[in-house]
Amino acid sequence: MHDEAQLNTIALGCGLALGELIQDESEKKLVLLVRDNPSASQRTCVAKWARRNGLKAVFVSINFPQEPAT
Repeated sequence: MHDEAQLNTIALGCGLALGELIQDESEKKLVLLVRDNPSASQRTCVAKWARRNGLKAVFVSINFPQEPAT
């Protein structure tokens, strides 16, 4: 298991925001990228890091609702 600080360091190095890279204790072999429309280079960066660390990268795309126009 990687702690939050380690994952945040990797996230920032891959051009992501803090908290967008997570690892759940129930599925220790997975690292999850949770971001709306990550770029190909961000996905590649996370996948390469995960592979080097014996993990499987999972990409979760979340479409956040837009704020209503006022």
